[in-house]
Amino acid sequence: MAEACPLIELAGPPFERGRDYGRKARPRIIKGISHYSGQLAAMSVDAGQIHRLVRDYLPVIEGFEPAYIEEMRGIADGAGVDFDSIALLNARTEILKLGQRPDLRRKLMTADEPDGCTGVVVLPGASRDGTLIHAQNWDWKMECAETAVVLRIRNDEGPDILTFTEAGGLARSGFNSAGIVITANYLESDRDYCQIGVPLALIRRKVLEQTQLALAMRAVYVTPKSAANNMIVSHKDGVAIDFECAPDETFQVHPQQGLLAHANHFVSPVALSKLKDTGIVNTPDSLYRDIRVRDLLAPQIGAITPDAVKSALFDDFQAPWSVCRPPRPNLTSNLSATVAMIVMQPTQGTMDVAMLPALDRTFTTYRLDRAEPTMRAAASD
Repeated sequence: MAEACPLIELAGPPFERGRDYGRKARPRIIKGISHYSGQLAAMSVDAGQIHRLVRDYLPVIEGFEPAYIEEMRGIADGAGVDFDSIALLNARTEILKLGQRPDLRRKLMTADEPDGCTGVVVLPGASRDGTLIHAQNWDWKMECAETAVVLRIRNDEGPDILTFTEAGGLARSGFNSAGIVITANYLESDRDYCQIGVPLALIRRKVLEQTQLALAMRAVYVTPKSAANNMIVSHKDGVAIDFECAPDETFQVHPQQGLLAHANHFVSPVALSKLKDTGIVNTPDSLYRDIRVRDLLAPQIGAITPDAVKSALFDDFQAPWSVCRPPRPNLTSNLSATVAMIVMQPTQGTMDVAMLPALDRTFTTYRLDRAEPTMRAAASD
């Protein structure tokens, strides 16, 4: 059985909250740093180069939200690691690719790998119990199953947050006590890495800090990015929009009959008329993963359950190039897998997470209230 993510409860001002996070997640943070540092070392990127890249990028982060710098400093202090390592965990792609050395930037861009995902939202009118379901398969490097955590953040001046992320990261997929939910997945375009933008993890965290859906969507829509990315934002009361983001422009995809599914390629006709999708070469299975999920759920519209969503995300059509990816070498020969399946029901305040779901269908349920996580096996298909 795959090991469940630890639940880490956090509260207090940014530095103190970060320091507590660093202490509680220290083994997983160190493992994550070791993993990415090893990759960089193999490309002859040394600590001095990383330090210069981070320092070049700090003004961008500080201009977006100074508190995130303080929180990352706290994480570094609590985990007993250097700040640069925590900054890289939160902006590994952006910082590395936008360094001032063109030769280093070219090397790292060539070595980059897609962070694949399949996301799905079921609006209340399409579900059996009349509540929203927002879910995702996160496809990435298999070893990251050992560095993931779930954070439960208590805020005195904003909504509480429940988020799944890599240890040391500020956010990835999650929802808050205001009913706002976000998932995100890889896109790639011919406009990427021509400007310095805000790291994607920090945009996701900003979304989860909002009490108003309009401001959450604004954070996705207008924040400049370094590269393309797809972010699905929903609200428990029945709104969902998929934002296909180029670095400098955002395109919308809306649910059809209360159902929205998205993989790792642009589908907005407006987007495809204005830019070139350059990611399919590395994620060709994206072309049918969203179709498979939509086709499996469409006959159940009006009666879709969380178990039905899980069943669709377990789809093994064309395995190992499937919606639920078993461990396999990717096109750059690294071992890739569906690292986690995350199914969120913000009205109930729950997040179900299965680690390496192609190998183990055991879900752990995390709650935004103070209840402890519980485990159960997925229902049979």
